[in-house]
Amino acid sequence: MTKASRWLDAFERFGNKLPDPSALFVLLTLAAIGASALLSGTPCGMRDARTGEELVVLDQFTFEGLIALGTNLVRNFAAFPPLGLVLVAMLGLGVADHSGFISTSLRGLLGLTPRKLLSPIVIAAGILSHSAVDAGFVLVIPLGALVFAAAGRHPLAGLAAGFAGVSGGFSANPVPSSLDALVQGITQSAAAIVDPARAVNPLCNWWFNGSATVFVLLAGWWITDKIVEPRARRVPVDGTGESLALGRLSESERSGLWLGHGMLAVLSVALVWLCARPDSALRGADGSLTAQDAPLMQLIVPLLFLAGLVSGIAFGWRAGRYRSHRDVMVGFTKSMEGMASYLVMAFFAAQFIAVFLQSNLGALVATRGAQALRALELSPQLTVFGVIAISAGVNLLIGSCSAKWALLAPVLVPMGMQLGLSPELVQGAYRIGDSTTNIITPLMPYFPLVVTYCQRHCKSCGIGTLAALMLPYSLIFLTLWSALLVFFWQLGIPLGPGAPYTYP
Repeated sequence: MTKASRWLDAFERFGNKLPDPSALFVLLTLAAIGASALLSGTPCGMRDARTGEELVVLDQFTFEGLIALGTNLVRNFAAFPPLGLVLVAMLGLGVADHSGFISTSLRGLLGLTPRKLLSPIVIAAGILSHSAVDAGFVLVIPLGALVFAAAGRHPLAGLAAGFAGVSGGFSANPVPSSLDALVQGITQSAAAIVDPARAVNPLCNWWFNGSATVFVLLAGWWITDKIVEPRARRVPVDGTGESLALGRLSESERSGLWLGHGMLAVLSVALVWLCARPDSALRGADGSLTAQDAPLMQLIVPLLFLAGLVSGIAFGWRAGRYRSHRDVMVGFTKSMEGMASYLVMAFFAAQFIAVFLQSNLGALVATRGAQALRALELSPQLTVFGVIAISAGVNLLIGSCSAKWALLAPVLVPMGMQLGLSPELVQGAYRIGDSTTNIITPLMPYFPLVVTYCQRHCKSCGIGTLAALMLPYSLIFLTLWSALLVFFWQLGIPLGPGAPYTYP
């Protein structure tokens, strides 16, 4: 056994000794309440980058604070960011799964895909899913496990490959998305602190992050086949999750696939036609389809729901598996039954995140880290690596890309500009750190959902098992992505349109 393998074993044992994920969030909530009480009377000596006012930790261990937590208990749960997305998407996908459309499509796909190429295909699907907001979490990751299992490979390896593509390579995408505009808007505001006339292009990191796609894909392929799958084989597949029965498709199944995919094609053509119109209601105020305010971006999950519902009903009717609307209702119900454990975890995770943010502990951690980096007075090159390290570290506690950048950008971007670093370069460094540690922290909002996916196939899988599987992806992606930034920088290759490396 290699030293790296022993270290991963120790990491896994430590993670699995943590309490049940739901209980862990209960303990973290109590810890956040206690920390807020201890720090509430201590002067921070910092200003909140979002408001410009003095940063104050708000005591949550008071009568008023506890009453507020109690009165907002339901609201915190209902407003938990992934909750609505996951449940709505799973309703539609549940019908497609219950009818057999998804499993039959995968069986057909396996007949065309070499077993050795499953890893890069799953990772590529995860990367491309970034254009569909967070749909990859509820589609690509569980399907990656199914595809691997059907091909005789370990389902956890397929799940890990999907998770790495969806979340570990979060900013790696050859296709611009609403995230580019969202992050750019925060960068623009932060740059205005030093230079109000400084403009930042929304696609200022496009070429760099598009190139990172190749590194994430190739590195993820090697990690999956050489590191993760050998480790995963030690975990027994004893879950009650669904599986794919391989074999020739029946005539009714083939007919159902033609109809199901035909309906998807009709929906796709209709969507493209609607999007192509210059006056389309799906465009944002600036006419863009990928702007944050574009209705198309807000419709991704409803469209996913509709696609699953229509294709599932079409396949089920043609294949003889759906004979009335009652069969469709059973599909809806079955999809929610499988989400029970996730709902419990989501409830307690929502309470922790609410306390952590409302107490300003999250703002304190981010601002303190950014100011510590400034105080070191490093060279421009080391400052960029410091931005990556700060971003990766804060990412372990605060999952939202925009929330972190709203806290960090007003400190890091002006600091970089004063050192001669462009806002585009600082933003590019931030997005590396923001992307690569998502997959190893239980505090990432979707992490409990991925643990649930794991346990469908392997009952013994816990937080430590998943984190240990994902750690090689995190470390190698972080190293290679940082090296790619240095490569671009040294050769003077633009990070994107209108994106210099220096300021002014």
